[in-house]
Amino acid sequence: MTSANTETPAPPGAYRVLARKYRPQSFADLVGQEAMVRTLSNAFSSNRIHQAYIFTGVRGVGKTTTARILARALNYETETVHGPEIDMPMLGVHCQAIIESRHVDVIEMDAASNTSIDNIREIIEAARYKPVSARTKVYIIDEVHMLSKAAFNGLLKTLEEPPPHVKFLFATTEIRKVPVTVLSRCQRFDLRRIEVPDMVAYLDRIVGLEGVKVDAEAMALIARASEGSMRDALSLLDQAISHGGGHVRAEEVRASLGLADRTRVIDLFEAVMSGEIAKALTEFESQHNEGADPLAILTDLGEFVHVVTRLKLVPDAAKDPALSQSERERGLAFSKVVPIRALTMAWQIILKGLAEVQGAARPKIAAEMVLVRLAYAADLPSPGDVIRDIKSGAISPGPVQAPSPQPPAGPQAAITNAPRLVSDRGSGFAQARAAEPMTAEAVDAVMPASLAELVALATEKRDIRLKTALERDIRLVSFEVGKIEIALLPNAEAELPNRLAKALLDWTGKRWGISIAREVPPEALAPTLHELAVEAREEDRRGVRDNPAIRAILERFPGTEIVDIRMGGDPVPDESDATGMDEPTAITDDDL
Repeated sequence: MTSANTETPAPPGAYRVLARKYRPQSFADLVGQEAMVRTLSNAFSSNRIHQAYIFTGVRGVGKTTTARILARALNYETETVHGPEIDMPMLGVHCQAIIESRHVDVIEMDAASNTSIDNIREIIEAARYKPVSARTKVYIIDEVHMLSKAAFNGLLKTLEEPPPHVKFLFATTEIRKVPVTVLSRCQRFDLRRIEVPDMVAYLDRIVGLEGVKVDAEAMALIARASEGSMRDALSLLDQAISHGGGHVRAEEVRASLGLADRTRVIDLFEAVMSGEIAKALTEFESQHNEGADPLAILTDLGEFVHVVTRLKLVPDAAKDPALSQSERERGLAFSKVVPIRALTMAWQIILKGLAEVQGAARPKIAAEMVLVRLAYAADLPSPGDVIRDIKSGAISPGPVQAPSPQPPAGPQAAITNAPRLVSDRGSGFAQARAAEPMTAEAVDAVMPASLAELVALATEKRDIRLKTALERDIRLVSFEVGKIEIALLPNAEAELPNRLAKALLDWTGKRWGISIAREVPPEALAPTLHELAVEAREEDRRGVRDNPAIRAILERFPGTEIVDIRMGGDPVPDESDATGMDEPTAITDDDL
C-alpha cells in the first residue's frame, strides 16, 4: 500500500493544476478545520455516525473534498482494519477509486444540473439496494441548495430513515437556501475560511515540493487575495508561477492581480490623512498608470486603515505574519499619532466610496473624489478639539443673542384637500435652540437639570428606546440633579428605572438615584412629555383656526384641514411619495 499523501500520477505529458494535484486525501491533510475533524473523530470512536452530513462554507474551503474523505473513512478497509476509521495513514482497498471519483458505491451528483424530482427518485430507488463492493453506499450531492422544492420534499422520508447501508453527504455555499426540514435531518459542519498564516504555511510546503522560489511578500499577497479560499490561493499560485518562470516576486503578483504596491498604498494613506490632497492625487495617478485598478487601490487603502486601527487597539497584532515589514513598522508609527476618530471616519468614507466606484461609469474619477473626501475629512477638528479650544479661549464662542419676542416670520399653515391633520410646531423651537451659540459655561453643563434636558441627552446619545419611554411611559414627581422620582404608567417596562440609572451613570459619570412613587395623589403628577406635546399641537391648531383668513379658507373648501404648522422659512416636506397626494400648499403671513 502507498501513503495517503502520494499524489495520483497524471497521464504522460499532462499537467495537473496545483488545486487538483495537492487536494487533501485524508483528514490529516485538511487545513484550518480542526474543530470539524475533532467532532468527527469523537463520533467515529464512539460509533455515533450520523446518517446525513451537510458541509457549508465559502468557495474553495474544502466542502466536496471533505465529503470524499468522509466517504473514504466510512469505507476504509485494509488487512487489519474492517470498519469506519478516521485515521487513514495508508490507502485502503477502496480509497484510490473514491479519491478519483470512480467508485461504484460512492455516487457524486451535481445538484446544479440535476435539480428535478426525477433525479431524486433515481437516488431513492437505487438506495434500496446494498452496495456492490464497499461497506457503505454514499451519496455526495454538491450545491444541494439548487435542488427544486419538489426534489427536497421527495428526499425527506429517505433522508430521515435511510437504509442502514446508506449515507448522504451534502455540500453547499448557500446554507440559507436549504429548507429547515432538510437541515434538521443532517449533522451540519460550517467549514471556516482558512486563516492567512495557515494558508501561507501550506503554500510554502507546496512550492517546496514543486521546487519553486516565492518571495515572502508575494506569498502574503496571494494568501490575502484568496480571501480564505485554498482553491483560489492555489489557482493564484499556479498563475504566479507561470508568470514568474520559477521565481515569484511581489511585483509580478501585483501586476498579474492588478493590485497596488502595499508600500505605495501606505504612502497614499499618509498623504490623505495629512490632508495633502495634491500629493495623494499624484500618488493615485501614478499607481493607476502602472496598472493598479482604482477599486483595488481603495480596497487596499481600506485594509491598511483596518491594520492601523488594529495596531492601535491591539499592539500585539504586529506579530501577524501576513503583514509586510513596511506595514508592520509604519502601521505601528501611524497607530501612535492618528486618533481612532479619524480612522473610523476614514473607514466609513472608504466603505461608501467602494460602492460608488463599483457603480461609476468612470471608476478612476470616482476614486479620486473619494480621496478628496478623505483628505478634507481628516483635516476637520473633532468635537472634543472644538470644546477644548472654546474653554481655552482659542475660539471665541461669540455673543449670546437674546431671543426676539416675535419669530422672524409668521407661522405657515400647510393646506391640502385631504381629511387629515398632522402638525408639530415644536420642531421650530428645537431648531432655534440648536442655532444658539455655545457658551463656555454651556460646555461645562453636562448634567441634565430637567426631564426635557434628560430626553434631549438620550436623543444625543441615540438611545431612542429610552427617549420614547421617558416621553410616554412616566409621570414626573420631582427632578433634582442626581435624584429623580417618577411614577410608572401601566404600560411601562418594569426595568425602566434600572435602565435609566445605568444610562445616566454612563453619560454623566455620576450615580443617580431613581425612585418610584407608589402613593402619590393624581394632582401631584405632571403630565407626560408626550401629552404636553399633543396639547401644544392642539393649541397651535386652535390659534391658527381663529385666524380670519384661515377660517375663510376652511369654510370656502369643505373637507379641507390643516395638515402642518411651521415657522416661517421652514422647508415644506414632500409627502407626495407617502400619501399619493399633491404637495401641501404653504400660506404665509404675506398671503394673509
